Amino acid sequence: MQRVTNCILHKDKEVLLLQKPSRNWWVAPGGKMEAGESVREAAVREFREETGITVKDPVVRGIFTFVIIENKQHYSEWMMFTFEARKWSGTMLEQSPEGRLEWMPVEEVLHLPMAAGDRSIFQHIFQEKGVLYGTFHYTPDYQLIRSEFQKDE
Repeated sequence: MQRVTNCILHKDKEVLLLQKPSRNWWVAPGGKMEAGESVREAAVREFREETGITVKDPVVRGIFTFVIIENKQHYSEWMMFTFEARKWSGTMLEQSPEGRLEWMPVEEVLHLPMAAGDRSIFQHIFQEKGVLYGTFHYTPDYQLIRSEFQKDE
């Protein structure tokens, strides 16, 4: 099972997002964990590689399983660990190797083109406290079939 991390970095009333060229969807910067790497180390490293910025004191806000279903069968599955940070150092890259970086106002984020599951994750981070646990079932072309959530009390 592939493991990935991402991080939502706040600056005042904005968050730093990455627009991926493949679908033009907006995402929180992140990527695949490397062998032997902790979840937190991966989140910091991936964020730095994609943005030039080193997040400080990231906090886990979500743990998710993504299941791709094709012909009623599990086609693939991966886990994503979502962090949130409000402190950082460094200078943002002028051009990310992964797409376009932009500070976006929090109130606009939920209206941007993105995967339906990502919208649920951003909504939790912007409006709730604690950790959200969830499972998303998608088609191979990333149409959301269903999702299930549990929250910390």
